[in-house]
Amino acid sequence: MQRLINMLKDLAILVRANLWLVPVLAALVAAVFYFVAPPPPMSATIATGAPGGGYAVFAERLKEELARQGFELKLVRTAGSKQNLDKLLDGSDGVDIGLVQSGQEQQLEPAQRARLHSLGAMFQEPLWLFQRREVNIDRVADLLPLRLAIGTPGSGTGAVTEAILKANGIPGESLPATWQARGGNAVANELLAGELDAAFFVGPAENPLIQRLAASPELKLAGFRRAHAYEARIPFLKRVEVSEGLLNLAQNVPEQDLATLSPVATLVINDDFHPALTPLILEAAREVMKGGTLLDPPGAFPSAEPRTLTLQSDAERYYKSGLPLLQRFLPFRIASLADRYIILLIPFIAILIPLMKSIGPLYRWRIRARIYRWYRYLREIDRRLDECTGSAELSTEIERLEQLEAELAKVEVPLSYYNELYELHLHLNYVIRRLRQLRRNRRERDEGPLPVAD
Repeated sequence: MQRLINMLKDLAILVRANLWLVPVLAALVAAVFYFVAPPPPMSATIATGAPGGGYAVFAERLKEELARQGFELKLVRTAGSKQNLDKLLDGSDGVDIGLVQSGQEQQLEPAQRARLHSLGAMFQEPLWLFQRREVNIDRVADLLPLRLAIGTPGSGTGAVTEAILKANGIPGESLPATWQARGGNAVANELLAGELDAAFFVGPAENPLIQRLAASPELKLAGFRRAHAYEARIPFLKRVEVSEGLLNLAQNVPEQDLATLSPVATLVINDDFHPALTPLILEAAREVMKGGTLLDPPGAFPSAEPRTLTLQSDAERYYKSGLPLLQRFLPFRIASLADRYIILLIPFIAILIPLMKSIGPLYRWRIRARIYRWYRYLREIDRRLDECTGSAELSTEIERLEQLEAELAKVEVPLSYYNELYELHLHLNYVIRRLRQLRRNRRERDEGPLPVAD
C-alpha cells in the first residue's frame, strides 16, 4: 500500500513539474486549427432546367445519390442551358453548379469563360429531327419550305440548330417565315397534330418527350447523312450511331440505322464552388450513370472529354486517379476533415518529437532546481562570514538557516532524488554548526577570558 502511495506521489510530482507542456500543446493545437482550411460546405445549388427534361431528371438522381453522404443538393429550375450559364456568371439564387450543353460557352466573352470551369461531361444529348411521314428530308436545305420548329433562342436545341444552319450557310437573321423559334411539349403537340412538318429536339433517348414522339406512327426520325462533315466543322458536336429500333422496338424507330449529332451535358462550376466537393460530386455522378443509357455504354460518363471549358484541377486528378485515398474508406465529411489536418500534422509532429525528447532533461532540471536553489542562500552566507563583526549578526544568520531547514523539510521530490535532498540537509547542518561555533568564538573574544580565582 505504501509503495502505491509513493508511486502516486511521484506521479503527482511528475505532472506538476511538466505542467508547462499544457500551454505549449494548446498553442500548437490552436495553430493547427487556425491555419487549416475551413471544412467544405455540406450543400450546393445546381441550376437544372425545365421540369421533366433531361437536366432535371439527372439532377434529381444526383441529389438522391448525394443525400446518402449527408450532402444537400438544392435544385433551381430554369428555362435551360443558357439561363444556367447566366446564373453561374451572376451568382443569382446562390447557384454554384449548372448543367450546360456543350457549345453554349461559345456565346460567352473570353473573360466570362475564364470565370467558369468544367467538372466534365455527364451524358450525351443527341439532336433528334422528327418529321411527318409524308415529308421527304434528305439534306438541311430540304427544310427551307417546311413548317419547322428550331428550338427556343438560348436553349440547347436553339444553340445546336443555329450551329448547323450556320454551317449550311443559312443566316440566323433571315430565316423562312414558316420556321418557328420554339421548342418543348407545345411544339411536340403541334407536330403530332400535323400543324408542323418537322421539329428539332435535344435530349437523352430515354427522355419522355423523345419516347412519346418515337411511339407515334405518324412520325419518323430523320438522320444526318453528312454527320462526319458536321463533326469536323462543329467541334462540340459528335457523330452518334442510332441503331434500328433503338428508340422504340415495337414501332421499330428508327426504321434503319442512321447517324445523328450530339453535344454533351457538361457540369460547370463558378468561383463560389468549393473545390473539395469535386470528388464527391463526380463520384455521385458516376453512380448515377454507371448503368449507362440507350446511347451511352456503362461507365462511359462522367468523362473529362470533350473539354469545352477548362477542366478544374481537382476534377482532372479524379479522372486520372479516382477518389482521394481517405474518401475510398471513410464518409466524405470525416475524410475531408482528416485530409486537411493530415497536411498540418507533419509539421506538428516535427515540432512535437523534439519537444517530447526534452521532457526528460527538463524534468530532471526542474526537480534538481527545487534542491539546488537552496544552495544560493548557503553561498551568500558563506561569503559574508568574514564580514560579520559580531555575534548578533551571526545569530540572525543562524535563525535564517534554521527557518530554511524547516522549509526544506516540506520540499517534495521523487524518491530517486532523495539522496541529493539529504546531501543538502547535511550541508545546511554543517553551515549552521559552523556559524554556531563562530558565534561562540566571537562572544569569547568580545567578553574576554573568564577571571581565574585565587
